[in-house]
Amino acid sequence: MRETPEELKELQALLDASLSRSTAHLRSIVTERTTTAEQLTRILTGMCTLALSTVTAKGEPRISGADGHFLHGKWYFGTARDAAKARHLAARPAASVAHLRGEDLGVFTHGTVEILNPLDAEPAADWPDLLAYFKDFYGEGAFDWDAEVVYYRLHPQWMTVYAPDAGKLIR
Repeated sequence: MRETPEELKELQALLDASLSRSTAHLRSIVTERTTTAEQLTRILTGMCTLALSTVTAKGEPRISGADGHFLHGKWYFGTARDAAKARHLAARPAASVAHLRGEDLGVFTHGTVEILNPLDAEPAADWPDLLAYFKDFYGEGAFDWDAEVVYYRLHPQWMTVYAPDAGKLIR
């Protein structure tokens, strides 16, 4: 768990607001089967495979997989700079991600991405710390970290969690 008390408070507010704005159908499924922000950060450790949804220039949805890391109450993921999803996100930064573990967990998030390590601008202020985390996870020489990969932070505008037995998921 890398979240500060303030980040946990913000995440909890997001989870609560998202559920309150959801349809009655979704609330009937999730309300008694969800987690707190603190529980969620204890569940989402290490790399979590994400289903990442972007949109083409024609407005057609596209879904692909991505390595997701849940840090500081937000999803982080990367891809090759020349990947289709990188082109989609550069032009249309709205994205949705889902992380599923069978019938035990579903984390669904909608938001807008921020590019953390752009080629033509200054990186995000926290990029050095995030890069150290990613290099530790994947290995220093896994990529040409400047030229080959682009990393994103998904700023969530809506997030909900389905977890009928959160206790069983906490590591």
